[in-house]
Amino acid sequence: MEGTTWNANPILKEVSTKKKSRQLQAEKRKAAVAAWFSLHSDEEGQDVDINEPIDEEEIFDLIRSINDPEHPHTLENLMVVSQKQIRIKGNLVEVEFTPTVPHCGMATIIGLCIRVRLLRSLPNRFKVDITIKKGTHQSENAVNKQLNDKERVAAALENPNLLEVIEQCLASADHQHCGHDH
Repeated sequence: MEGTTWNANPILKEVSTKKKSRQLQAEKRKAAVAAWFSLHSDEEGQDVDINEPIDEEEIFDLIRSINDPEHPHTLENLMVVSQKQIRIKGNLVEVEFTPTVPHCGMATIIGLCIRVRLLRSLPNRFKVDITIKKGTHQSENAVNKQLNDKERVAAALENPNLLEVIEQCLASADHQHCGHDH
């Protein structure tokens, strides 16, 4: 992008490539819920609604492997997202992220990637708020407003070029959770 500067040498975090036992338990629980749905539907074949609980670790597992739009690294490797930056209050999921530099030109795209991943993965009852960590970006208020405005997000996702960038960033996250999306 013309006029934007980016972090050419980001600091990286070593991350384990093994699935955590808790993530495996979550996957088993989801399989059990799917099996339950197949056994417990009403007379018309409609699934009975179950409010399956979700925790911060499960949300983190969904977003940790999203690729950064500018670097060949994940958001977890770049320390853009961490489990500590996720809060769940009932059906509200709050995700705070930290751009690698205060003038990151890709902050909005990173936030959109997180939003799209969660919208595709979580049941409809969840509301998702995405924000930049306070004091870590020069345009945090404008980016936060854009990321949490339904109409602006919808308009952004109608842009084929922007959607292609988002899909590329999500490709690794989707691959890691293949078959577990809702």
